[in-house]
Amino acid sequence: MTTLSSTDPRTGVDTATPLTPATAEQVQTVAARAADAFGDLRGRSRPWRAGLLRAMADGLENDREALVTTAMSETGLPQARLDGELSRSTFQLRLFADVVIEGGYLEAIIDHAADTPLGPGPDVRRMLVPIGPVAVFGASNFPFAFSVAGGDTASALAAGNPVVAKAHPSHLLTSQRSYESLAAAAAAYGAPEGTIGLVHGQQAGADLVRDPQIAAVGFTGALATGKILQSLIDERSTPIPFYGELSSLNPLVVTTGALAERGEQIADGLYTSFTGSAGQLCTKPGVAFVPEGETGDALVAALVSRGEAATPQTLLNARIHDSFDEIRTRLINDGNARSLLAPHAGEEGFSRTPAVLEIDADAVTPDVAEEAFGPLIVLVRYRDLDQVRTALAAVPDSLTATIHAGGGEDDERVALTAVVRDAVGRIVYDGYPTGVRVSWGMHHGGPWPATNTQHTSVGATAIRRFLRPLAWQGAPQEVLPEELRDGPVDIPRRVDGELQLAEG
Repeated sequence: MTTLSSTDPRTGVDTATPLTPATAEQVQTVAARAADAFGDLRGRSRPWRAGLLRAMADGLENDREALVTTAMSETGLPQARLDGELSRSTFQLRLFADVVIEGGYLEAIIDHAADTPLGPGPDVRRMLVPIGPVAVFGASNFPFAFSVAGGDTASALAAGNPVVAKAHPSHLLTSQRSYESLAAAAAAYGAPEGTIGLVHGQQAGADLVRDPQIAAVGFTGALATGKILQSLIDERSTPIPFYGELSSLNPLVVTTGALAERGEQIADGLYTSFTGSAGQLCTKPGVAFVPEGETGDALVAALVSRGEAATPQTLLNARIHDSFDEIRTRLINDGNARSLLAPHAGEEGFSRTPAVLEIDADAVTPDVAEEAFGPLIVLVRYRDLDQVRTALAAVPDSLTATIHAGGGEDDERVALTAVVRDAVGRIVYDGYPTGVRVSWGMHHGGPWPATNTQHTSVGATAIRRFLRPLAWQGAPQEVLPEELRDGPVDIPRRVDGELQLAEG
C-alpha cells in the first residue's frame, strides 16, 4: 500500500511516514463511528460537554513538546509561533466550554399556550440543536489553530457534534499527533468512540464530503479547493452546509494625516503585518493604499529598506513557494505593477525574502487584486479619497479592511468606513488585521470570496455554524430538553416575549 511522505520545507527533503491514504471503506467506517457517537453526544448535558472540551485542551497541553517539535519539522514555523498557536488551540477549547456552560448560544425560547390577537395560540418552544457529524478540513498555515485541533473542531464539538478531520498534506504527522492527543483525552474522559476521527489522503477527503452520514463541512484554504468541495456537496442527494474561508486581500488605507503623525510607526507595523509568518496569513494586508507625496514616499522607502535587510523566510510548501513567484510575475506583467523590491531565495528549502510592488491608483484592476500567499505587498499610490474609492471597487471583498487616519481626519475616517463596510467582515482602525483575537465578540468572515457564509470561524458565535433550530409544539415536559422545561434554568431564555436571565 502507498505510504505518505512528510516534507520539511526548511530543506525540501521528503521523509516517508507510516501513514497511508484512507480507502473508501475506511472513510465510511470512520463516518459511521461518528454517526454512532452523535447519538450519544447529542444527549449529553452541557456541563458534561464542557468537561470534555477542557479535557481535550489538557490533552493537547500534556503533549505540547511533541506536537510543537513535529509541527516545526513540517511547517518551518518557529517554535515561539507554534507554541503560541497551540496555546490558542487550547484556549479555544476552553472558551467554548465557557460558551456551553453560559448557554445563551442555544437561543432558547418559550411561548406558552395563550389567547392572542389572532386567536388561541399553541405552546411552542424552540432552541438550537446539534446538526450531526462534521467534516473539518484544516489550513496549511495554522497546523494547530485551524487544523485538527482548531476552531472548527472546537466549535463543532461544543455544539454537540462529533468531528472527522481530514489531515492536511503539509502537516500529516502533526495532524496525526493532534488527533491522537485529542482522541486519547476524549476516551479517558468517557466520550464515545467516534467523537473525533481522522482520515488521510485527497481522495479520502472527497469521499468524506460525499458520505451521507456527514452533516456539515468546515474548510479553510484556497478558493479553488473550496469550489471543488462545494461541487461535491452539490452532487449529494441531500446537500449539506459548507462553511469555507477561502480568499482575502485585506486592503489597508493610510491617510496623509496618519503618516504625518506616525509614519515611522506605521512603517514598522505594516512591514511586520505583511511579513509575519512569512506573509502566510489569511488576514495579511495584501494591498495598501499610500498617498502620493513626500510622506507617502517615505513610507514606501521604509518598507523597501526593511525588506532589503531581511533574510529569507521559510514558506510552508512547494506549491506556495512556486505560486508566490508566479503571482508576483503576473501582477507585474498583467497588472502593470512596478517592482520596488524583488525577492530572493535561501540556499535550501522553500524560502523567500519580502517583495514590494507599486501601482498607481488609476491603474488598479482585478488583475492586480489577487491574493499572493507569502511576504508580498502591493502599494497603491493615490491622490485623493475618490481614487481610493474607485480602486477599492476592483478589490474582491475580504475578511478585513484597515483604516489609518490622523487625529483631525474624522471626515476621512467616516468616508472610508462607508466605502469598506459592505465589503468586509471586520474593520480595523489604526491597527493591523493580522492577529485574530479568540473572544466572544470576534467576527472572522466576510462576503464572497472571503467566505461563503455570514458566520464567523473564530470566536464564540462560530458555534452557530454547527447547530440547527428545532421547535416543539404542544410537547409534554418529559420529551423537552432540560433548557426548555418549565421552572428555573441556568441559561438565559426568552419566555412569552420577555428575556429572562439564568437562575440559580
